[in-house]
Amino acid sequence: MPELPEAENIRRALARVMTGRRIECVEIFSPAMREPLTPLATAGLEKLTFTGFRRRGRYVIADLSDGRVLLMHFGMSGVVRVESSQIPRRKHEHVFLHLDDGRVFRFECTRRFSVLKVCELPCPGSVPAELEAFGPEPLTEAFDGEYLHAVSRKRNGCVKPFLMDNRVVAGIGNIYATEILFSAGISPLRPAGDLTLRECASIAAESKRILARAIELGGSSISDFRNVDGSEGKFAQELEVYGRAGMPCGKCGSMIVSQRIGGRTSAFCPGCQK
Repeated sequence: MPELPEAENIRRALARVMTGRRIECVEIFSPAMREPLTPLATAGLEKLTFTGFRRRGRYVIADLSDGRVLLMHFGMSGVVRVESSQIPRRKHEHVFLHLDDGRVFRFECTRRFSVLKVCELPCPGSVPAELEAFGPEPLTEAFDGEYLHAVSRKRNGCVKPFLMDNRVVAGIGNIYATEILFSAGISPLRPAGDLTLRECASIAAESKRILARAIELGGSSISDFRNVDGSEGKFAQELEVYGRAGMPCGKCGSMIVSQRIGGRTSAFCPGCQK
């Protein structure tokens, strides 16, 4: 958390309120989150303008007027806000970017697994080098059953961590992989290399449907996630298996079980998912 739908909602919100805004001052309150924050103080951000906002997987990329970008990843508990400078700093807000309209971009992260850093680009309009190996975006035409079937061949690992691998497809995390596989009727324990072309097509189609619906509802607020305006994502109300271990499946009535797969807790219905 946050995953692709949450990052996309953050991107859209920041694009609305920060495109064209100029950075007047940078304040750093903590030395690091997942990576050091102190380089932001000497990165020469003052007087630069935000020219646009993009997303790649679960990362938000803020384009700056000097050709560099501000790269954001929200870890497990990252929250960003754009608020009045008169609002007192919260305990776990680590960075303030003061804007030319009197508001402040604030980055909060209780667990400090988030990332906020300035990156050079290999060429204009590209992405930072660390994102270049990412697979296709799941909501694009490049991600379909034929692609997924081709890259899954000779993969012996379970399909769920395969689907969560950014090198395969960008931005699908634990929550949405759980829901996608349930909707496609595929057990997360299945070896990825055993998937048929038809099953891969189902996974791709359900990925698009579920992610689009989650974006529409503002994402999923499970614990820490909040949108830029402080609102909660409503897709959590539509989750069918994630977080429901020990409860009856809404489709077949079987008990939803939970198992550790690829280092992550995975809920699934043994009756519906084969």
